[in-house]
Formats: sequence, C-alpha cells, structure tokens
Amino acid sequence: MVRGKIVLKRIENAANRLVTFTKRRNGLLKKAFELSVLCDVDVAVIIFSQKGRLYEFSSSDMQKTIERYYMYSKEIPTFKPEMEQHMQHLRIATANMFKKIEFLEVSKRKLLGQGLGSCSVEELQEIGCQLEQSLKNIRARKAQLYQEEIHRLKAKEKMLLEENVKLWEKCIGGKSRQQQQTQQRKARNDCTQNI
Repeated sequence: MVRGKIVLKRIENAANRLVTFTKRRNGLLKKAFELSVLCDVDVAVIIFSQKGRLYEFSSSDMQKTIERYYMYSKEIPTFKPEMEQHMQHLRIATANMFKKIEFLEVSKRKLLGQGLGSCSVEELQEIGCQLEQSLKNIRARKAQLYQEEIHRLKAKEKMLLEENVKLWEKCIGGKSRQQQQTQQRKARNDCTQNI
C-alpha cells in the first residue's frame, strides 16, 4: 500500500503528537548513527522535547564536537552593519530598477498603440505629443542625411566635371598637334614639289 504525502503542519492531538515525536526522534537518531558509521564523519544531534527534555546523539565526544562547531563558526565572517546597509541599498535600487523597466515597457506598448484602453484623455494627448516629437526628430535626421548626400554628390559632380575638362583639353591638345603635323607635312610636300 502506498502512503500519501503527509502535510507538514503542527499535529493538534497531543497524544498523536507525542507518538509522532517519539517515532521521528528515534528515526533521526538512527539516521545520524548510520551516517557516522557509513561515511566516517562526526555527527552530533541535540533534540529538546516540548517539555524541555534533552535527547542527544554524538558519534564522538559531544563536548568536543560542540567546541569544534564554535571554533568553525567564529571563522565564518558574519555580516557587518555596513554590509547589511549596502545590501539593503542594493535591494532598493534593484526594486526601483524593476519599476522603471515596467514603466518603460508600458510606455513602449502605449507608443505602439497597445494597451490604450485604460488611458485618460490627458495621457492620450501626451502620447500624441510624444509621437509628434518623435516624427519631428525622424524627419530632421532624414533631412540631415539627405543634405549630407547632396553635398557628397555635388562634390563628386565637381570632381567629374574637372576631370572631364582635363580630358577635353587633352583631346583638343592632341588635335592641334595633329593639325600642326599635317601642316608641316603639307609644307614639306610643297617644298619638295617646288624643287
């Protein structure tokens, strides 16, 4: 038969509570003994009943185990008040950061046109103003980029025109040389015919 889960809460019936305490105490002491034998470790268990009666188990001397515990606990650094204040400050800062993130997410949804059902007229007007300002900023940035592109293209046009003029001059200069050479040939031919 499978046992169901036992709800962990105080047992109201005193007799049942005493029986459960006895069984579980014995089970806990048995497990402590098994752990000390199987794993070769020092184990100490101290139990005080509801009436103040002491039950204990120690795999070695209880006093030495307690002394070792005290020596070990002194080596562990405890939180100083300054550290606790710093931790509290960090908790508050984290909570504020989460609130800001939530506010920004709600604002973003509203700017995207979502979740507007709960907005008042004033909030809707404010959202409209924010959208208009965003559009102005976008248009200004686009105009700036267009102006930069126009300046770049004008500079390129100027450079190409200058290059075109240079090529034209070379082309005309080449024709005049050809004309000079043609005239010199004619002059030579005329001279040879006259002789």
